[in-house]
Amino acid sequence: MFNVLYQDVRQWCRGKWAIVRFPLWAGSFYILYHYLINPDYGSILSPLNLGIHELGHLLCMPFGQLMHIAGGTLVEVLAPFLAMLNFLRQKDYFAISLCFSWLSTILFEVARYVSDARARALPLVSPFSFGEDIIHDWNYLLTHWGILEHDQLLAFLIRLAAGTAMIAGLFLGGWILWLMLTLGDEPASFKKT
Repeated sequence: MFNVLYQDVRQWCRGKWAIVRFPLWAGSFYILYHYLINPDYGSILSPLNLGIHELGHLLCMPFGQLMHIAGGTLVEVLAPFLAMLNFLRQKDYFAISLCFSWLSTILFEVARYVSDARARALPLVSPFSFGEDIIHDWNYLLTHWGILEHDQLLAFLIRLAAGTAMIAGLFLGGWILWLMLTLGDEPASFKKT
């Protein structure tokens, strides 16, 4: 199966323009660098991630308070995987690499809020609270599961997963760009999108 996928990726790369995709790939380096030096960094994808997070709360509301609160993060993390499945169906392998980078931005932001579970110092956003007290998702979840005192360890592990996802996206995207540049009959500067 791996060999079939490998050959399919190589075939897909033939005749594609690497130059139009390179800025997206390089942008992932930029985002990773800023998340590593500043845990409070918000990438260009942060508003999208927040919107999906809030949608997750709405979608999971009928399933009880625990799922309502956990649903924001669950749907937010699930979104890049659903996008990957869609791009796999379309055989757009470079877009799959970008989904790993997108997942990384989500995980970095989740880690920021997990690390704040005990302190509850970060500003919270809830467009649907209508004057009610806003519940800190991760304070509630970690308290419910009896592991609130491990918020910093959990945040570290999530940051590790975020870095791993970004490196996977960069590696896959870089390999695909390299294939686009080296495969095909046309000079690299004239390859089709």
